[in-house]
Amino acid sequence: MPSNPGRKASRRHTSPTTSKRRSAHSSPKKERVHTMPAWMRNVLAVCVVLLLSFGFYYFFVRPYAYRWKPCYGMKAYDVCVPCCYDVHGIDISHYQGKIDWAELAGTTTGEFPISFIFMKATEGGDHGDDAFRQNFDSAHKYGFVCGAYHYFLPQSDARRQADFFIRTVPLETGDLPPVLDVETDGGKSPGELKAAVKTWLDCVEQHYGAKPILYTSYKFKMRYLSDSLFNAYPYWIAHYYVDSVRYDGPWHFWQHTDMGRVPGIDERVDLNVFNGTAQQLDSLKLR
Repeated sequence: MPSNPGRKASRRHTSPTTSKRRSAHSSPKKERVHTMPAWMRNVLAVCVVLLLSFGFYYFFVRPYAYRWKPCYGMKAYDVCVPCCYDVHGIDISHYQGKIDWAELAGTTTGEFPISFIFMKATEGGDHGDDAFRQNFDSAHKYGFVCGAYHYFLPQSDARRQADFFIRTVPLETGDLPPVLDVETDGGKSPGELKAAVKTWLDCVEQHYGAKPILYTSYKFKMRYLSDSLFNAYPYWIAHYYVDSVRYDGPWHFWQHTDMGRVPGIDERVDLNVFNGTAQQLDSLKLR
């Protein structure tokens, strides 16, 4: 039996291990805190401000900015209509939702009668617009001059896209020529894009017997399709919120706004004018 048990207990209580634990507990090691550099915080803040500013402009200012501008022409369809054009039209897709065609047909008379309608038919090699068939049949039924367009995807095979459009769109005598809508380069070089666009145009022209209409903005055309061979095609220029077309070459149609309001369509719609008379529009139709 130990002669002095209290001493042994004292030794256990002050063992080196216990001392280490106490030491570690009493003075914990400081954790390193990673902070974002000041310059990175500033860049992030600027990006957030720009993003919010763009969102505010796009959703709250842009829909009304064009209407706030002085109108040097005439007001119609909730926008300023360009001066001195007699033939007006719209272009539509499934984005316009369900259309009251009887009400829309009321726009064929009046000071700015809507004469023609282009409808989205296809996109890429396999995507059809859900509303095309109904829109196309209804537009014919109510006496509009009809046209159909294909949204071109440069990354998809051009011949396949042309074949898909041909299978989908039964253009007939009295309709406008088929339309190719080119808005993106798809990562292609100007040379590659020109070759792909020309392939689609050639295939479709051979099938319908008429040169297709080429739709694109004037900036895109000047940058990617500035070749004399494309000047042989009727040109539908997209150029918004200006009083006149700023393009030196010949053009046939001008999409001047995407903010129109027309009877029978709840959503806003693109408005267009034809650069000529009703008789000249007739001469453009398929025979």
